[in-house]
Amino acid sequence: MTRLRHVIDAAAVALAEAGVNSPRADAELLAAHAAGTDRGRLAFADVDPEFGDRYEGLVAQRASRVPLQHLTGTAAFGPVTVAVGPGVFVPRPETEAMLEWAVPQDLPKNPLIVDLCTGSGALALALAKNWPDARVVAVDDSDTALDYARRNTAGTQVELVRADVTEPHLLGDLNGRVDLLVANPPYIPDGAQLEPEVAQYDPPHALYGGPDGMTVVDAIAVAAARLLTIGGRCAVEHDDTTSVRTVVAFTRTSHFDEVTPHRDLAGRPRFVTARRVS
Repeated sequence: MTRLRHVIDAAAVALAEAGVNSPRADAELLAAHAAGTDRGRLAFADVDPEFGDRYEGLVAQRASRVPLQHLTGTAAFGPVTVAVGPGVFVPRPETEAMLEWAVPQDLPKNPLIVDLCTGSGALALALAKNWPDARVVAVDDSDTALDYARRNTAGTQVELVRADVTEPHLLGDLNGRVDLLVANPPYIPDGAQLEPEVAQYDPPHALYGGPDGMTVVDAIAVAAARLLTIGGRCAVEHDDTTSVRTVVAFTRTSHFDEVTPHRDLAGRPRFVTARRVS
């Protein structure tokens, strides 16, 4: 264990020098992955002779800013862990703030929940886990993302739909029936500077939301007014520069009240919630 600790210490230093934001945590998670165990059980890991080469290769890739989740093949999100990789947006801990808002909502028995821009299906899967009696419909227009979502939601009640969420008649058969609608859409303004892990590896289609980042957010606000039942609630994630604009997207008509901006655990503006009233 002493030798393993020294190896992890050296990896953490290398990752820090490469500009990785969480070098120690990433060094430990990669060590756990290379050892075939959990991070919390590294102290008891019985590593094989090939561990060193595997770990060195993983650390080198992470130092070149390959996302940690692409190296491990998974991403944790709230109560679930999903498969991720090239071509699908990696779910972020910041979005868990929206999940934490959703979980206490008082939904009717057998609620209908819609997750727009589902990507890997992480949010839909977490909501399905919290409401096992719900019908959960998850929408995306990326075939690659839907391949991951299909793998992640297999055996659950999540229904996957391939569609562009900006389509005027999206999910028209659900008009006025949805109890909870959530969305983590592409919302980054075009041309924004991003970390290498994001800019080089997340699919641009899942990141950029037009010149001001509001193209898809505005469309979702319109769709929510049509899809939600009276009293139904929605939550939409946004760029940290567009909280006010997202509030306006829900207040420009009389369809919503209780339009509320929320911050994530780091204190940054993260998502807006609203209730359908008319």
